[in-house]
Amino acid sequence: MSETKDWRESPEAIAAVDALFASVGLEHGRRATRTGAWEHGERVKKLKAAPPRVEIGAKKSRKEPLPDVIQPEGWDRYPWLKAGFSARHGGESEAYGPGEQNLGWNATDEPEVVAANRERFLRAVGGGDHGELITVRQFHSGLIRVLEREVEPFATPEGKPVLRGDALMTSRSGMLLGILTADCVPVLVADTRRRVVAAFHAGWRGTLKRIVERGIGTMQLQYGSKPKDLIAAIGPGIGACCYSVGEDVRFDFESQFAYGRELFSEVYDSDPVKDKYPLLFLTARAPGHSNIGPQIHLDLIEANRRQLLDAGVSASKISVVGECTACTRLKNGRLRYFSHRGEHGFTGRMLSVVGVSDSA
Repeated sequence: MSETKDWRESPEAIAAVDALFASVGLEHGRRATRTGAWEHGERVKKLKAAPPRVEIGAKKSRKEPLPDVIQPEGWDRYPWLKAGFSARHGGESEAYGPGEQNLGWNATDEPEVVAANRERFLRAVGGGDHGELITVRQFHSGLIRVLEREVEPFATPEGKPVLRGDALMTSRSGMLLGILTADCVPVLVADTRRRVVAAFHAGWRGTLKRIVERGIGTMQLQYGSKPKDLIAAIGPGIGACCYSVGEDVRFDFESQFAYGRELFSEVYDSDPVKDKYPLLFLTARAPGHSNIGPQIHLDLIEANRRQLLDAGVSASKISVVGECTACTRLKNGRLRYFSHRGEHGFTGRMLSVVGVSDSA
């Protein structure tokens, strides 16, 4: 037998009470519950708000990271000259750390991410119409590529280089010559009179082969460049503080360069425990046979500056970034550059570019 519902519990009656409270500036209180909400005196099921509609193919709007670009000092005096060195941060790579600017093709990073990083960096250096990026398959050689005649293609459809070499030069506008590094020294040179540019990849092998010095000689032969018209910029590379090499490398440099001995220093590891308790580390080996001794460090940046000087470039026209790729850190403690030596081979690549602008 059904019970008769009290009229005072009807929605109409509760609505009338609500109106009475409202007429004197009061509001009828209702407790929120987990099972629902009240509406016009009755419990109703609370619907979950639908997610915002996203059109198919639409991209999420987000702030584009700003690439870390180092401009050669004083080169902004020449509007036609576009140049810059990249650093580690300001990209979309996650392979080696969040928000990093890896600009080298490798199996660790996604190709589309590298391509996006490159495009952003090139826009920062050369503007919206930055021209074609030309790189080479570097192999620590003394091979210099002069790009005057049309060579097709310079790269594969994915953007990977076709030509082999460790230096590029051209007087053609509408392209940016690029060198990839992660400790080796990048050197950019420009003839401000004839508008010729060159980019060099100088590891210790390329430096030993005098790639920068020979490159300036090539500019003189190919374009009639004069050393007095040249400006040069040496980008970030591994410093003498972190670059230990073998005795064979020191011998090769000292046999090739009159100033070779000046490029090396001996560094002793400082261990506070060994300093305080030397007897604990004594060995039974005969004198002269102990493995304790100094490390031989090479100043690769200075070696390439000396080659520029020997080629006739004025010291006042050589700018040096001077930061070590293996140990330079930002204020937050993060490394500023990629370093093959410092990260035991698992690292990205920086890009150094130079070119002649079409618009200037």
